[in-house]
Amino acid sequence: MKIAMVDDHNLLRKGLANLINTFEGFDVIFEATNGKDFIEQLAINPIPDIVLLDINMPVMNGYETADWIRKNLPETKTLVLSMLESDLAIIRMLNLGAKGFIIKDSHPDQFRSALVQLRDLGFCMNEDLSGRLPDKSLTDSPGTWSTPIPSFSEKELTFMRLSCSELTYREIAAEMGIGHRAVDSQRDSLFQKLNVSNRVGLVLYAIKNGIIMV
Repeated sequence: MKIAMVDDHNLLRKGLANLINTFEGFDVIFEATNGKDFIEQLAINPIPDIVLLDINMPVMNGYETADWIRKNLPETKTLVLSMLESDLAIIRMLNLGAKGFIIKDSHPDQFRSALVQLRDLGFCMNEDLSGRLPDKSLTDSPGTWSTPIPSFSEKELTFMRLSCSELTYREIAAEMGIGHRAVDSQRDSLFQKLNVSNRVGLVLYAIKNGIIMV
């Protein structure tokens, strides 16, 4: 698998590139310091299978770069590597077409596993960020859940769709015309119903089951 690295931290980028090149079946073909540099380097390099992408970068950040990749390189998979762990940052990247997210201080074995999952299954996610999903379902294809998909009320579907946006829970409450305690109750009920532990897990469930389209 051909990999391009896009990160403005030179020491980290070089170290990770050396690590990746020790993994069988993966090869870093070029490195870039930001999205603009990445696009320019495509003129002289092959199209990568995977782009390892930071979020906070000068000139052209990770959000802008992920959006460009989604529109211009539909076969290329984006794996986000960042210190950002907020739900909204992850959700925004998923909505921009990212297929995986792993934090920078992950163990090398986790990093290799993420690349293998991305190659073989098309999706991966740091377990600490995504929460517990039933039967490792975040890497399943749509419609292949080993447990039956429950039925949802219209209010639950609305809440799930809004949760997949960048709205805060307070803004979701205003959009639905209910109080934030009611939103908390709706959230906790869905977490229990879907056996997930956080908002990212809920969003991944909605994406994998076609409740929202990205």
